[in-house]
Amino acid sequence: MAVLNVSLCSKLPPKPPLSSPNPHPFRQHLSLSGYPAPQVVKNHLEASRNVVLSVGDSVCKASLIALLSASLFVANPALAFKGGGPYGSEVTRGQDLSGKDFSGKTLIKQDFKTSILRQANFRGAKLLGASFFDADLTGADLSDADLRGVDFSLANVTKANLSNALLEGALATGNTSFKGSNITGADFTDVPLREDQREYLCRIADGVNPTTGNPTRETLLCN
Repeated sequence: MAVLNVSLCSKLPPKPPLSSPNPHPFRQHLSLSGYPAPQVVKNHLEASRNVVLSVGDSVCKASLIALLSASLFVANPALAFKGGGPYGSEVTRGQDLSGKDFSGKTLIKQDFKTSILRQANFRGAKLLGASFFDADLTGADLSDADLRGVDFSLANVTKANLSNALLEGALATGNTSFKGSNITGADFTDVPLREDQREYLCRIADGVNPTTGNPTRETLLCN
């Protein structure tokens, strides 16, 4: 609006003075017929045309600036996903973060959806409510981590270290795989598992979780 106002003000013809030595200033522009002279009419038409063009030019510039701003926001995924969650300042969704060290960090509700996290270190990290949906956690270290309410749906958690991890209320639906993982002392309380997942984990379950004092086998409802 500021640009529009400037354009309008710069093109409007100047106001006539409040007082004039000529008591009938307009008569000097009248033709003999009593109507305004053709040159005066032409000048007024050109002034009106300049105002219209100025308004149109201002609107076009404002629209172009808005369009460029929107395209920059969409084109840069870092702007759309910066932080990946309420905590942390890095983009962690859909990234290759293999081998990255997250040990001991507070990553509550962090978004790791579809990320590659092979051999990543989450030892002792606080990951309450984080999402590893469809992520690759092959060989990752999740020992002693707080994984309550974490979403492991469709995640590959094979050969991972889940020893002494707290997974209470975590989601492991779909084709989530824990094959080859170390679950000694892990707490799986209220984790929904397919029957084949439960049978496999019960064959390798052992230990007691140091935080809750619950035996791993009991949390898995093993026979």
